[in-house]
Amino acid sequence: MKKVFVFLSDGFEETEAIATTDVMLRGELDVTTVSVTGKLQVTGAHGIAVNAQALFENTDFSKGEMLVLPGGMPGASNLNAHRGLKNLLKQYAQEGKKLAAICAAPLVLGGLDLLQGKKATAYPGFESTLKGAEYVTAGIVKDGNIITGKGPGFALDFGLAIVEELQGKAKAKAVAEGLLLEQKAKEGVF
Repeated sequence: MKKVFVFLSDGFEETEAIATTDVMLRGELDVTTVSVTGKLQVTGAHGIAVNAQALFENTDFSKGEMLVLPGGMPGASNLNAHRGLKNLLKQYAQEGKKLAAICAAPLVLGGLDLLQGKKATAYPGFESTLKGAEYVTAGIVKDGNIITGKGPGFALDFGLAIVEELQGKAKAKAVAEGLLLEQKAKEGVF
């Protein structure tokens, strides 16, 4: 089973972290939530406390396929302040492994020059943090080994893009059907 790590810091966007993780689990990915705070309990931007499964300093990332960064503020800034995570992101990029970030979190990738020459999206107002990227207004953007998402309203789509990238279109379609997303689209909800 393909291994994915989702990083949590205080102030993370709960919808992006939980919905994305749920979709990936439905897509039969081996997902581990990792706290970068030094404690397992991490509090989201809206005060929801979540227990991560692992601490950054105790985790072996060598078998991972992808690293995922939920957004939210100050969550994305807190991720950006974690030197070990930034080194890990650079290592994964150098090895050609996959990265994904949503909402404000693409600022971490931009600050590491990992978006140079790529198309990317982010939450409105964070366009300038996508250093070297071509900003795209789409909800989900995949370019090479990086997937970026615009914000909480695209959390399910972000998760599905990750499932499609790691498990294929058929698995992503099956997960979308199980979530009734096709029915939602047909009914014109929103």
